[in-house]
Amino acid sequence: MSETYAGFTAIIGAPNAGKSTLTNALVGEKVSIVTHKVQTTRFQIRGIAMLKTSKGESAQAVMIDTPGIFAARDTDRLSKSMVHAAWTGLKDANVIVHVIDAPAWLRHKAGEGDGQDRLSCEDSERVIKGLKKREVSNAILALNKIDKIPHDETLPLIQEFSERGVYKEIISVSALNLDGVERLGTLIADAMPQGPYLYSPDQAADIPMRLMAAEITREKLFLRLHDELPYASMVETERWKETKKGDIRVDQVIYVRRDSQKPIVLGKGGRTIKDIGAAARKDMSEWLGRKVHLFLFVKVRDNWQDDKARYAESGLEFDV
Repeated sequence: MSETYAGFTAIIGAPNAGKSTLTNALVGEKVSIVTHKVQTTRFQIRGIAMLKTSKGESAQAVMIDTPGIFAARDTDRLSKSMVHAAWTGLKDANVIVHVIDAPAWLRHKAGEGDGQDRLSCEDSERVIKGLKKREVSNAILALNKIDKIPHDETLPLIQEFSERGVYKEIISVSALNLDGVERLGTLIADAMPQGPYLYSPDQAADIPMRLMAAEITREKLFLRLHDELPYASMVETERWKETKKGDIRVDQVIYVRRDSQKPIVLGKGGRTIKDIGAAARKDMSEWLGRKVHLFLFVKVRDNWQDDKARYAESGLEFDV
């Protein structure tokens, strides 16, 4: 019988670097939400990837897709908790994968980027300093979105980061197109210690169903309204019930912070929330393999970010 390997991988980086897309690519299915907005991953989502080592042996890597690391304001409790959760994800990781948005880095360094590119670079530098401070020896750099930059710019970029002396491996990938993802998976698998699997091989994620359902709806909310709705909105699964037919009824509340945001979510004649619900329902049905009856409600709660219970549900610490 061949040996098996299992361990933990922390996926870290600046907001919107592609961490969630890369996690989903490694796992082979969606376990983390992906939107146009930055800072959408709010807690450590554990995706479970079945990989092969360079010797062809089976390895299970529990992927911790952490919130983005950014400059959190002292007055923003949620942001501070998210950044704290991201760094906490490194403690027990057998390997760390730092994801950098390569096109954003090059645009900023060439003086051609916008404000978002500048923030992305500043946050990436913040991660590099954090890794140096913690004297990590198990970090892999994944230069992401490599399909969007000229091929001849890849090697100089790898050389630039190699000179930082932080990473044991540097690899260029496109999480969206899956370029380089298999090779990255092999590097991760080779870093896993020998031992039995931590989860069933056919399990894709270690996340409560009610929480995953809320994440699916939050993704659809942001995809539909990313230009109109602040990211500081929340979805809560209030009810989860299996019907006699084996279907699932899910009741969820979308919390917004101001009265003026409620009609944005509802849309004219309720059209927007119907579209959000239809998209979320489709993903939930595919995820669960059964019919889902989803009911969405919108409520205003200005201070939900100060509700301690909400942090505990998401695995975030309230006082950091």
